[in-house]
Formats: sequence, structure tokens, C-alpha cells
Amino acid sequence: MSKAILYDATQCINCKQCEGACAQQNELPYDDAIAAESFQSAHKYTVVLANNDKFMRRLCMHCNEPACGSVCPVGALHKTAEGPVVYDVYKCIGCRYCMVACAFSQPKYEWGKLNPRVRKCIMCPDRVKQGRPTACAEICPTGATKFGDRDALIAEAKDRLRQNPDNYLPHIYGLNEVGGTSVLILSSVAFESYGLPAPGRLGDTPMPDYTFRILSKIPDFVPLWALLLGGVYWITHRRDEVALAEASAQGDAKGGTK
Repeated sequence: MSKAILYDATQCINCKQCEGACAQQNELPYDDAIAAESFQSAHKYTVVLANNDKFMRRLCMHCNEPACGSVCPVGALHKTAEGPVVYDVYKCIGCRYCMVACAFSQPKYEWGKLNPRVRKCIMCPDRVKQGRPTACAEICPTGATKFGDRDALIAEAKDRLRQNPDNYLPHIYGLNEVGGTSVLILSSVAFESYGLPAPGRLGDTPMPDYTFRILSKIPDFVPLWALLLGGVYWITHRRDEVALAEASAQGDAKGGTK
């Protein structure tokens, strides 16, 4: 059964422990300066935003049918059966189509590095596969971030709306947006005030469906484009393989001359 995260903004106290746990889990730097950053970046996968005394977490929504994965020509991004949308750095060719395609502006790029990568929340796939909660959910002291089966979390979110309608906007964000996501959000403040697309703006249709509709109109172009990008991918990675082989051969040669 697919897993998900339920974030209830009304229970968030802005302790930022989720930010720190995320950084530790992904071996990212985290100090007072980074904690003070109010935006996501290649070194900050999740951020808690403040609006007066109200708070909101931003993180990858892990779409059920991710646009980032549908536009990636080499399959560097894909949805797992457990729920996370994961990234394979060894497949990535740096085209950054995923950054353009994401409706939630989640993939970030390491612009300042010589060997840059695309970075984003990957929903702790190793932990999830082991049946453990994500690092952010495990450390949350108030239960604002909760991990579990998606269907069960949807039922819980609906129950919270039914029992305390005055506490929330009458909407579970991520239930149907772009075909549904593995991150569900409850809030008492407009989602768009935190940079999320307003409910209804994105529609319920998965983003890849639009891509496929367009591509179906240009069938002769697709094989050519796939062949071109496949060639770029092969050349890039073949170059790395050759360099590695040459370095290994040189090392063997030096060892033989001793």
C-alpha cells in the first residue's frame, strides 16, 4: 500500500526539527544560518514558512504521477511503489526539464558546483522501504507531520475536517491536485499565501497526461528526440567510464613498475 505524509499546519509550532532531521538524513549542512533561510534550495529540501503565528511546510509533494519523471529522458526520477519520487544521480544528464515541469517548483539545482546535481526531498525511501516513518515525521514533537498509509491518512484528514470545521479550510491539499500526491496538507490559512498553487488552479488531471496528449500529435518527432538525448546520455557516461578505466590502467601500470 502506498505511503504518504499528512502535514497539519494548525499543529505546527515552527520548531524546525523537521528541517534538521531532513538535513541529517540526507547528509546536508544545517546550522543557524541555514535554519534562518526561508526558502528551499539544493541544500535545504524542506522549509517551515511563517505567516504571523501560522506556519506551513514546503517539501516535494511526491505526485502519484510525477511530471518530473514523465519529462526526464533518462529515467533519473521515478515514483516508487511505496510512494516516494526518487532521484538517480548516475542517470541524470543535467537537462533540468524536471525543474520546468514540476507544478510545485521542487527540484533545485546545484548551480555553484563543478559537478552539479538536481536535489529535492526524496521522502526517505530507504526508511520507508523498511517500514519506518520519514525522518521529519519521526522527529515531529506535536504530530503536525504524520507518516502512514495514504488511504488511512486521507480518512484521518477527512475526520479532522468533519470534527473541527472551524479550524481548517475545507480542503485536503494533495488529495486530488494533479491526480493526487503522497503529501497531504491541512491548513487554516490559504495555501497560496505560502507559495502553493491555489486549490483548483492545477486541476485533478495528472500533469503527464498533458504531455502525452501533446506528444501523441507529433509521433515522428519523439523517436528522434529520444535517440538524440539517449546519445547525449551514452556519450556523457561513456566518457566517465573511459576516464575511470584509464585511471585504473595507469594505477596498475605504476604498481607493476615498482
